Amino acid sequence: MTPTSTGAVVRGASTWSILWGVLLILLGLMAIAFPFAATVAANAVIAWLIVLAGLVHLVLAFQASSAGSILWRVLVGLAYLGFGIYLILHPIVGIVTFTLLLATLFFIEGIFNIILFFQMRSSGGSVWFLLDGIITLLLGLFIYIHWPSSSVWAIGTLVGVSMITSGITRVMVSMTVRRLAAGLP
Repeated sequence: MTPTSTGAVVRGASTWSILWGVLLILLGLMAIAFPFAATVAANAVIAWLIVLAGLVHLVLAFQASSAGSILWRVLVGLAYLGFGIYLILHPIVGIVTFTLLLATLFFIEGIFNIILFFQMRSSGGSVWFLLDGIITLLLGLFIYIHWPSSSVWAIGTLVGVSMITSGITRVMVSMTVRRLAAGLP
């Protein structure tokens, strides 16, 4: 068994990161090309994840130590199940609600990426975090301004733009890491 050099490990990790970035770009382009389908798909995935969380809560409820704890955990599990099933049966309500939540998520993500830029600005490629942060922050504001009228297309389109931006950022940062790793043993 031969030891792996630090440079080889970093280059291998950066290759996977580049591939992930390219996949994000491709998925982002698909979401923009088919925004309503992407919106409905996102709503369905989230609704089913909420149902799954409800089932997990119910299973874990019976591992609680007291009757009161079991009761509260069962109620929480039933609430998750009810909400998830409601979103599955009423996707438009889910889409409008998730559009508002997505706006909040983009707003927060944009702020955190801008903060990350200021923490990493001496590192190579950090300007991409600033660009990603500004674009994501603007996307969040754009959703707020047009909510709820643009809910049907906003999720798919804006998630697609965010995925493309994040994919480009990942590729560019990974390429910078790869260049730096070229000098490692």
